[in-house]
Amino acid sequence: MPSRDPAEPTRPAPPFDDELIGLDPDDPEAQAFAAHLDRMRQDRPTFTVEGYLDGVSDFADSANRARGGRRLLAIVLVGLILLVAGFLITDALGFVIATWL
Repeated sequence: MPSRDPAEPTRPAPPFDDELIGLDPDDPEAQAFAAHLDRMRQDRPTFTVEGYLDGVSDFADSANRARGGRRLLAIVLVGLILLVAGFLITDALGFVIATWL
């Protein structure tokens, strides 16, 4: 029986105890689905630097899990973002140098 002492932290129930009843905990597909449910339940701050970095981390993790066309699309998307960021940085530096010289 779990302790009701407020000084002891309570641990959440494993996903196979409450939501995935009847599924085999050793099945790789069931484990992947349980991991998916855990990712969906994560409550993170969204309007902070940590929230933005967690979003980037989630994108990187999902891009690493992707295969085929989705992985290629993620690589192209990251390449385009880096290309636009490089263009904006060189444009800003060109403006600063042209203004002060």
